[in-house]
Amino acid sequence: MITELNQESFPDFVATGLVLVEFWAPWCGPCRMQLPILEQVAEQMSEVKIGKVNVDDHGELATDFGVRTIPYLVMFKNGEKVADFVGLRQANVLTEALTAQ
Repeated sequence: MITELNQESFPDFVATGLVLVEFWAPWCGPCRMQLPILEQVAEQMSEVKIGKVNVDDHGELATDFGVRTIPYLVMFKNGEKVADFVGLRQANVLTEALTAQ
């Protein structure tokens, strides 16, 4: 399951466990391509929480993370940023990075 995040829900969502968050926008072609890949990762790794932040609706979060290019994926472990990825990433790249944590 992929959770839509906003300014209010974001801190609690990333606070515990292993979390992957995509910063995206509906008009972004690569972002639309990233969604089925994230769904595949969610299916393969049920212990990982996956969330999405629409940068058009929640620009303040995008600014907080210095997002300049989307899709932008950030991996958190217990609330701390441990990795990030700029641009479209395949499932195997994401699952390998998540498994390494």
